[in-house]
Amino acid sequence: MSLSVADVFSASGPLAARIAGYRPRAQQVEMASRVAAAIESNRVFVAEAGTGTGKTYAYLVPALLSGGKVIVSTGTKTLQDQLFARDIPTVRDALGSPAQVALLKGRANYVCHYHLERALADGRFVSREDAAHAQRIARFAKRTQTGDKAECSDVPENSTVWPLVTSTRDNCLGQDCPNHKECFVLAARRDALAADLVVVNHHLFFADVMLRDEGAGELLPACNAVVFDEAHLLPETASLFFGDSISSSQILDLVRDAKNESLAAARDCLDLPPALTALDKATRDLRLTLPVDPARFAVAQLLARDGFELALAEVGRRLDAAAKILETQAQRSEGLENCWRRAGEVLAALRRWQAGADAEVVRWGETYTHALQLNATPLVVAGIMQKQMSGHPRAWIFTSATLAVQGDFAHYCGELGLEDADAACWESPFDYPQQALLYAPRDLPDPNSRDYTEAIVEAVFPVLQAAGGRAFFLCTSLRAMRRTHELLAERLERAGLDCPLLLQGEGGKTELLERFRRLGNAVLVGSQSFWEGVDVRGEALSLVVIDKLPFAPPDDPVLSARIEKMRAEGKNAFMEYQLPRAVISVKQGAGRLIRDETDRGVLVICDPRMLSKPYGKRVWRSLPPMRRTRELADAVAFFSSSTST
Repeated sequence: MSLSVADVFSASGPLAARIAGYRPRAQQVEMASRVAAAIESNRVFVAEAGTGTGKTYAYLVPALLSGGKVIVSTGTKTLQDQLFARDIPTVRDALGSPAQVALLKGRANYVCHYHLERALADGRFVSREDAAHAQRIARFAKRTQTGDKAECSDVPENSTVWPLVTSTRDNCLGQDCPNHKECFVLAARRDALAADLVVVNHHLFFADVMLRDEGAGELLPACNAVVFDEAHLLPETASLFFGDSISSSQILDLVRDAKNESLAAARDCLDLPPALTALDKATRDLRLTLPVDPARFAVAQLLARDGFELALAEVGRRLDAAAKILETQAQRSEGLENCWRRAGEVLAALRRWQAGADAEVVRWGETYTHALQLNATPLVVAGIMQKQMSGHPRAWIFTSATLAVQGDFAHYCGELGLEDADAACWESPFDYPQQALLYAPRDLPDPNSRDYTEAIVEAVFPVLQAAGGRAFFLCTSLRAMRRTHELLAERLERAGLDCPLLLQGEGGKTELLERFRRLGNAVLVGSQSFWEGVDVRGEALSLVVIDKLPFAPPDDPVLSARIEKMRAEGKNAFMEYQLPRAVISVKQGAGRLIRDETDRGVLVICDPRMLSKPYGKRVWRSLPPMRRTRELADAVAFFSSSTST
């Protein structure tokens, strides 16, 4: 007898038999039934499911029961690994399902035999540590079945050797590669094509759909349903991939690869090394025309920078010259032919960016510490998304804990072009009125005033003392984050409060979270990285402080171009675009607090606009139904009551 969704989730069903402490949740069963119906009828379904609903199982059970091929796409590689290693095996075993499951990541996650051999033969590593990492990766490549760098635990994920021993879409030799038969990327693709359930991430999904490169271009036609988890991240990811970009790193990688290939196959071509050196210098000089600190620039700001246009034109000339020499050597090896092709593609992308004639696309640049990326981003992705979703009938499921504003999905569906989508909202099963308190401090200055950070630290410190640390401070900018950290260090020392103070950037995100959990009374000050995708259960996190409502900076080039376009169309950009995005971010930040039915804590939103501005009620009404107060005494008393319960 085949199982129904309701049977699976019942108190006497297979999940209850398999999972210790399992209890049926009405929200989970309802969501699973709606997902099953959407898969059955090839519908678009948008679902917001509050923390603790069990949304992962609510889509995995109908996906595995459907009998078709399903792609599950996640926002992060961390969730991708968790799904593949933990959640899917649990559900599959409980159902006794014979479904084959595969994990597919972008090619930069897999060791490339060809580039590993080249790197070892070249041997020019920056440090002894890099050389040691390369040897460890070589040993790993001999014993691994998958080649996935996440499994190579004795080499850090951020080691500078990884880019040398993995491939990119640019430098992969494809069918011409001498190591083609043993390629880990191709093996992962073959597994994915044969599997019933494939786990990818949003970046890979869109790269594939757009570039037909990493495997999903082949996967998509065969699949019956696509499930996007952490779907609130999709509009940003879609914008990135439906646009065009070119980076200085791309050009410098080309220079490096071309030099290595010429040493191996064209040592007698004396024109190539100086041409590549000149291209390398021109590219680095272009980066030097912009400030050192990471920033975003509208195209007008870039062109106004002294020397930028000349430097960009010089990169184009040097790239053209190198491409012409590479063309004369292309027949001498697969690697040189690949470098010639890449040079042509990069040059074409550079010229497209310089021409910039499309009114529906915003041109801008972003600087990183050592790199510059030039982007052309579509102002609206709805039409492109609709085009990608048309064609072969299949179900499209979009789910997250944060998609709606006061239960309304219009903003999200409009941005992605999800016309006629079914939508539903399930609140968290947690007892928020008992478990949580929302505190909005009185008498705080305007968030744009100079002493705002000082004022919020002063206002929140008594609550921090009452909580005994155990706090996240979520800041809307890196500058505010650093200043908050400074001020908290002073106040903690003055008060003699022994709470370890952690700062985003002092270590990897995973490492910082492990320290935070282990210490039990730490205070972590973070920015964007810690607003979402972070799960700290239990007493270690009992206080979450949000410094300001997280409106994107209005001078952001993409945002300002979108606002301009909406205004020209007679729309209210603030109410229809900026506010819904800020609300979803606040919901993400607030979601860090209560992760379990036994968690208790206080959420402090410092921004006085939440109560002084008419739009503020849309923010707090979108949050879970926790008790609210403006009295400091209530927030402090919450912790004395929680210790006595």
